Amino acid sequence: MKINKKPFFSIITVTRNSEKFIERNIRSLKNQTFKNFEHIIIDGDSKDRTSQIIKKYRENVDYFISKKDKNMWQAINKGIRVAKGEVIGILNSDDIFYKDGLKIARKYFVNQRLDCLFASVQKTKVHHGFDLSKINYKFNIFPSHSVGFFLKKKIYDKIGMYDDNLKYCADYDLIYRLSKKNFKIGKTSKREIVGKFYPGGISENLNFVSNMFYQSKVRIKNKQNIFYVISLSILTIIYKYLLNIFRFKKN
Repeated sequence: MKINKKPFFSIITVTRNSEKFIERNIRSLKNQTFKNFEHIIIDGDSKDRTSQIIKKYRENVDYFISKKDKNMWQAINKGIRVAKGEVIGILNSDDIFYKDGLKIARKYFVNQRLDCLFASVQKTKVHHGFDLSKINYKFNIFPSHSVGFFLKKKIYDKIGMYDDNLKYCADYDLIYRLSKKNFKIGKTSKREIVGKFYPGGISENLNFVSNMFYQSKVRIKNKQNIFYVISLSILTIIYKYLLNIFRFKKN
């Protein structure tokens, strides 16, 4: 049973036709050792069995709506608006938290009085750490936005929510805005992994150059010098190309 008081975490899950994954997602939250959270599911009018599966676990889901969305960013914003928790986490429908994931995250927020946490996440390897100062000259400084990213709700009031006019990289845009303010941001140790990020996100539909294009648009939107952005993009593409050649020769 969950604790009947204001939740510490609001965990937002955005779904659409996720019948293969949504039960795994809900059960990962049901099995958390830290119980003071709410689970918000925003479904984009799924046509498969997603809604039926969610209703099966209705006592474990605190808020559920199924209605067509403009995109996933608008859906996340819907979740943020109804969230009651102090800290908001994003757990996409095909991802999971490990059983101590929220316990670990809470420890850092309480002990270090953080505004934001970048937690270690298992992907094809463990993704760990961040350095927001690198965002001015390096792309993709935190490649696992979902699962490992926790932000106090009051910070959204200060920097705004996800820009649903962006087709891609609205998470990058949010982190870019976050980097320009003086918030207290922390990270977990490499061994404190909060969850698993499964392949198949919308950004994986983009090849490297397209991803660079959309991230460049975010930089220009946030008033980074356009000539600097173009130069940085070209240098990054050249670096990636040379790195691939080196790896090919090495193999």
